[in-house]
Amino acid sequence: MIIRGGENIYPAEVEEFLYRHPKVSGAQVFGIPDDRMGEVVCVWIVLKSGKSATSEEIRTFCDGQIAHFKIPKHIYFVGALPMTVTGKPQKFIMRDEMIEILNIAQKSHIHKD
Repeated sequence: MIIRGGENIYPAEVEEFLYRHPKVSGAQVFGIPDDRMGEVVCVWIVLKSGKSATSEEIRTFCDGQIAHFKIPKHIYFVGALPMTVTGKPQKFIMRDEMIEILNIAQKSHIHKD
């Protein structure tokens, strides 16, 4: 469960909704730490072969269909999801990698005088 600003969010519920998008082949929702909200919603999405999408397209798809606090703040498109040998998604790997990606992105926006 993700706790965002006191709201409980069940990743499976958001994943099930995202699977309704005609371009989405796979989706894994997880929380990442946030100074203000405690956690924010993040999703890694695998698109169907030959399809492309933008983060904005995914957010627009969610808008008005699921509660605003359940809409992923961070949407990351990947070719495949990290899985165990038994086929279970490794959300801890996704979470750690996403935190690193966001840290790198944040550092690249810092301007030195």
